[in-house]
Parts: sequence; structure tokens; C-alpha cells
Amino acid sequence: MVRPVATVTIVPNLPPSLERLREIAYNLRWSWDHETIALFRRLDRNLWESTVHNPILMLGLIDQSQLAAAAADEAFLAHLDRVCASYDRYMTNTSSTWYAKHYGPTTEQPHIAYFSMEFGLTECLRNYSGGLGVLSGDHLKSASDLGVPLVGVGLLYQEGYFSQYLNSDGFQQEAYPINDYANQPVTLMRDEAGDPLLVKVPLPGRYLHAHVRRVQVGRVPLYLLDSNIPENTLPEDRDLTDRLYGGDRRQRIRQEILMGIGGIQVLNMVGLEPTVYHMNEGHSAFMGLERIRLMLKKNPGLTFQQAWEICRSSTIFTTHTPVPAGLERFGFDLIDEHFGYMWQDLGISRDQFLDLGREDMGGYQLFSMAVLALNLSSAANGVAKLHGEVSRKLWQWMYPNLPMDELPIQHVTNGIHVETWVSREMGELFDRYFDPSWREDPTNPNTWWDIDKIPDAELWRTHERRRERLVTFARERLRTALINRGAPLSEIEGAEEVLNPEALTIGFARRFATYKRATLFLTDKERLYKLLNNPDRPVQMIFAGKAHPHDIPGKELIREIVNTARMPEFRNRIVFLENYDMNIARMLVQGVDVWLNNPRRPEEASGTSGMKCIYNGGLNASTLDGWWAEAYDPSVGWEIGKGEEYNPDQYALQNKIEADALYTLLERDIQPLFYDRGRDGLPREWISRVKNSIRKLAPFFNTNRMVMEYTDQYYQPAVSRIERLSTPDYSRGIEFAEWRRRVSGAWDRIRVVKVETSSNTLKIGSDQEVHAWIDLGELTPDDVSVQLYYGSLTSHGDLETGETVEMNPLNSNGSVYEFAGKIAYATTGQQGFSVRVLPKHEDLPTPFQRGLIRWA
Repeated sequence: MVRPVATVTIVPNLPPSLERLREIAYNLRWSWDHETIALFRRLDRNLWESTVHNPILMLGLIDQSQLAAAAADEAFLAHLDRVCASYDRYMTNTSSTWYAKHYGPTTEQPHIAYFSMEFGLTECLRNYSGGLGVLSGDHLKSASDLGVPLVGVGLLYQEGYFSQYLNSDGFQQEAYPINDYANQPVTLMRDEAGDPLLVKVPLPGRYLHAHVRRVQVGRVPLYLLDSNIPENTLPEDRDLTDRLYGGDRRQRIRQEILMGIGGIQVLNMVGLEPTVYHMNEGHSAFMGLERIRLMLKKNPGLTFQQAWEICRSSTIFTTHTPVPAGLERFGFDLIDEHFGYMWQDLGISRDQFLDLGREDMGGYQLFSMAVLALNLSSAANGVAKLHGEVSRKLWQWMYPNLPMDELPIQHVTNGIHVETWVSREMGELFDRYFDPSWREDPTNPNTWWDIDKIPDAELWRTHERRRERLVTFARERLRTALINRGAPLSEIEGAEEVLNPEALTIGFARRFATYKRATLFLTDKERLYKLLNNPDRPVQMIFAGKAHPHDIPGKELIREIVNTARMPEFRNRIVFLENYDMNIARMLVQGVDVWLNNPRRPEEASGTSGMKCIYNGGLNASTLDGWWAEAYDPSVGWEIGKGEEYNPDQYALQNKIEADALYTLLERDIQPLFYDRGRDGLPREWISRVKNSIRKLAPFFNTNRMVMEYTDQYYQPAVSRIERLSTPDYSRGIEFAEWRRRVSGAWDRIRVVKVETSSNTLKIGSDQEVHAWIDLGELTPDDVSVQLYYGSLTSHGDLETGETVEMNPLNSNGSVYEFAGKIAYATTGQQGFSVRVLPKHEDLPTPFQRGLIRWA
């Protein structure tokens, strides 16, 4: 290999009348605007497909004669003018966005920083592995649509996740094609002298360097760090951002150091000073430490405790992990190797530093990124209602003596970006019958109630066309995969006959983790044969998905599906599509009739693929886990089981029971309903259920609603908190931190001396008066909230959940204060109450703080 003496960037040579194609191509708004996609496809349909829908690469490869022809084509120029006018309105008309109407006009400076390990924005930008990345991408798109002043931060991966292909035995193999970012909608950031911005992050004995590249997502900028640059002389440093979720533990911690610590540097270098910082999963939690370090450096008079309280007041943490094994943890040896300088700069000891992320694993301890994120944030949430409950249970050990339902971890249910995932045909159907605002405000229930205006025949024919396109797409993909695999000619030719464009089509596509149970559908081959090959009511199944390169059990699931699909009795009824990506996902959710999801409850945090089917006329059949646990009712889809949860030693029994339930559901309900046709050939009852699904679920399960909730419940309250603590200076933040230090130091001396009640037998509606004498030690009633906690008793005589009543101080004797309150019971039976003491301060985001609760 020869090293060049210079590098040259070659850019497309566009005629003047087509010059704006370049600007439009570099803004990923095109990825969710069907009119813009149609414009690029119009230039050269085959080239659009072969470049994996990459307009930058397409403009670089297209023949100059084609560009000249387009520049002379009045119809194409008129199309370009329409696209440019729509783009300009979107980019400049910020005063009418949801955020501007609710919170006033925004400046050009984003004040919310959103950190995520991966972003799934479009299939040509392979910077994602699955659901977390796609959710992050949809978050940015909705923030752009809503006008929320947000900036994204992450890493840029030279090889992305991986490209999947199967060997002759159906076993997953991985390839790692290089991403050519010179031909991607990615811009290298440069300083005023024209040199690339250079981030420097401390590593043992050296600095890790990274360039910064920007992806424009509508109105939202996304900054990604790339370590594959000449300034890094060590191969391990250059290779750090090669692969998403690759490498050993040392590489993983260094990736997260680069994203967290380097990400804060990036924001400073591009002149941004966000007010609020959102950690999407714990991977970026080191950024909280860097924020504290920089605050101490700029304000030498502050202590670590003061800087910590101020910084955490504006930090949000979202957890996506429902099981302990999925959490990111590192050994203390790696922390010692990389963070000795950090605890010195923070002015704390090694043990104090480790305490920020310390988690007891039973016999040994590790440094948990999720624990660090919880300790560095003022608010935390799960990603579905059930996942919020699971997260509170998972982290209850951090809040001993606090009832589980009161743990300060709430939930914001995930959603999907509607315009990214709705098919063009279905979108045009909605345009004809809905208020045009459905695209800008998919959260309005009144819009979706108009679904009944759409004639059943029109809705059904639109969905049928998408199913036909899916079958054609699946055949083409299968044929290409078989050719690449070296399959026999007969098998390749047989790909043209797989699937039936008129048959009931079920989709299953996701990460192939074992808890998702991809092969549950294949459990009983005899029953499966009868179901799929019913001559009058055929059923077919399309699978797609990747297993992690190190997940051998997950790969075995894929092999079982592929080998089942090769059996003569299933060959035309089951298809596995290789190399699952956003393009395959889009084709599936737009074309299937039923989306199947059968994870073990409660191991699915949310899931979003089934949400995408809602807007495309598909229905869901799922176990009651993730988002479906709160979405399901019998009029919108189907449940598998009744939400039962099993212990690991019962998993085989669970699989048998729920496989039987799935087959029964398909045989007795789904299959007959689909094929119950009237004289006009329409499945009226099926269409009614589709309309119910759209009417009831579409207003809620979208990222516009999700980002609105984050803004109303997390971002704006955090803005208010940090403004109180830091404006005009840090004096109020210092006072709050000192109050917190004083209260924490005195808390152990608080004790409930005595509790007296008026009566032990009451009638409904009458009050029970309670008096409590509390020794507050060095504290006063202004520092605490004394509450009555009451409710029904369990069979063991405990209060599992309850309600609260504030008690009021009456008088005092030294440090002992008398408090009084009244309880009004609304139900009969055995009830109980207790008295508790919590900290109270107007700048506390929640009264539930670690280690600060005292019960009678």
C-alpha cells in the first residue's frame, strides 16, 4: 500500500439549475419526505436503489448526460422547485412549530444535548444496530418537526454494526464493509483556518484524537466523533470507532469515554452551550463527569459537591434495559487505568469516585454506567409503562426503605416517527381524507377519528398493493442471497415462486436475542404445516433480523428458521431476509398483515416495530410485554397469553404453553377473520379492527407525542431548575448544595420518638387524627416533609403501596417537634399507616433521595 502525499475531495459537478440538489441531499429531511425521495428516484431509479438510497453517492456516480437532461426537463425542474419550496418553508418557518407556540421563539443555539451510542436515520448511513439507534434517529426527526432546540451527539463508525450473510447451512456470518463518508450525507467540521476540528481525550500515556462530522437532520444538527484519523498513531486508537458494540471491554470503555468526554468538547468547539443534557442509555454517562470537571476548572471556588448538584439538576437519563445482564459495567481496573486524572481534577478520592458507579454483584463489585447515570442525573425514565415498573424493581436496591412505586424512575413510552415509516401510498390516502395537519401533528386524536371516512375498499386495496410490493421485494432479496450463497439453480429459480401476494402475511423482524423467541412459531411442525398450507386460507411468514456476532444461541435460531424454510412443505411459505436494515424494516411494516412479537415478559423494554404497522394498516399479535402491555385491547389486535411471568426453570414449559396459545390464536381467530370475505371480497371485520387500531393507537405511539412528553416533563423543568441554580451566578446552587450537605450529614440523627392516633376503629368517611413527635436533631421543620403513609395491608401485614398526607408542625420541645395530620379512609377492611420523614427543598427535583428517608 502506498501513502498519498495529498488528498483531494471530488464533488459532484451539477448544472446551475440543479445546484440545490446538493443542499437538499446533505439534509436528511429527504429521508422522511416522499416528494424529495421521488425526485432523486426520478433522476435514475436503478442508481437510487443500487446506492442504498444515498443521494450524495448517487449524484457522484450519475452520468453527466443524465444531469444535463434533467436540467433541460421542465417537468423535473418543476418537481425540484416544489421540493425546494417545501424544504425552505420547513427550515425557515420556525415560529409556527409546536415548541415555539408552547415555549416561545427559540434562538439559533440548541439548548438540549441528546447523547446516544447509535443513530438510525436512514439505511445509507449505517450508524446503528437496531431499536435503540432507530429510536434515537426518530427522536431527532420529531424534535426537528416540533422545533425543539436539540442537538445530537454520538460516534461515527467506520464499519458500522455489520453486514449479515448466511452460509450454506444457514448460519450467520458477518462482513464489515467500510463506510465511505466522503460519499455520505456527512460534513467534516473545520475551524476558521480550514483545518478539521480536533477533539483530544486523555487516555493512559497519550491523547486520543477525533475529527467531528455533522449530519443535518432537518433543523437538528447531529455531531459524530471519528477516531480513524492520521493524528492517532496507534492502530488501536484509529480502530476505536471502527465497529458499533465491537471489541473487548477496554475498547468499549474508550468508546464511551470518547462519546461522553469528547462529546462535551465537541459542543464547546462548535460554540454550543446546552442547558439540558439527555443521556439515552448509560453509555454516555462519563459526560456528566466532564461537565463537573469543566465547571470546577472555570470556577475554582466551587467544591465537587456544589458542581455535582448544579450539573445533575439539568441532566436526564433514559434507561432502555429491563434485565441486569444487559447493563454496561466495567471492572475497577479499567476505571483506575483511565480515570486517575479525573478524580484528582474533581477533588475527590478514588473511593468517592468509584462510589458514583459502584454496584455490588454478589461477592464482587463493578462500576456500572447505569448507576453512574442515575447518580449524575436529576430525573430518570424507562421507555414504556411496564418498563418503568421493571426499572423501579431493578434499581430498588439504590433506594432502600422506599416503596417501589415511589422510586424516582418514571416512564415515557417510545414511539415512531410517522412520516419515516408510513408508506407513500398510505400517506396519500390519509392526505385525501384527513385534515392536512396529520403530518405535522399526529398526536391529535380528532385526526385519526376520521379513519371512518376512508372507504373500506380503498383502505384495503392500498394495503394489498403494499403486500404485493413486499412479496416482490422478498423474492428479489431471496434470489440475490441465494446467488451470493452459491445455491443450486433450482433453488434460485424457486425464489420466484415463494410467497403468495394474496395470502395472510405475518412478519417477525428484530434483533435475534433468545428472549425474543423467534422460533416459537416453529415449535409444532405438524400444526404449522396445516396452518401454512391450508388450501383455502394460506398463511405465510417473513423473518428478518441479526444476532450479535458473539451470540451463538441467537445464530442458532436463525439457522433453525432458514433450514425450516428449506423443507419442501414450507419452502414457499417461510422466508428469511438477510441483512436486516431500515429498508427491509420499512418494506415489512408497510406490507405485512400481522406483526408477531413474542418476547418473554417482562424482558422487552418497549419495542417499536409493531407501532410502525399501526400507520400502515397492519395489526399486532404479541405477548403483553413492552409497549403492547399498555396498547392492547381486543378491538385493536391480539394478545398471546395473559401477561404471565415465569422463572428461568419454567422457560421450557412457558414456550410450550405460549406456542400452543399462538397456534390456537392463529387457527381460531386471526386466520378465519382475515379470510371471512363478503360478496365484494372485502374482510369487513378485519378492516374494522384495522380502523380501530389506527383510531385508538395512532395518536399516542409516535415520537411527536414522545418528544412532547420529554419536553414538558423533563427538558423544560430541567431548564427551570438550572436557571434557578445558576442565574445570575451560582450562589443559589451553592446554597442548595450546602443545604443538601447539611441535611445529609444530620439525617442519621432523625428519629420518630412517638406516634399517637385517635382511634383504631373507624367508619368510612370519618377522619383518623394522628400525632407524631419527631426528633429532627440539627434540622428544622423547614428542612423536612413529615408524611402519613397509609393504605391496605398485604396478607403479611405490610403496606406495599399507599397514599400520603402531609403532616403539619404544631409545637416543639428542643429538637423534638410535634406534627399532626388526618387520614380519611375510603374503603373497609384492614388498613394501616406509618409516619415518614423526607427532605424538603424547593430546588429538589423529587423528595425521594438516596439514603434520605426515615420511617416510624
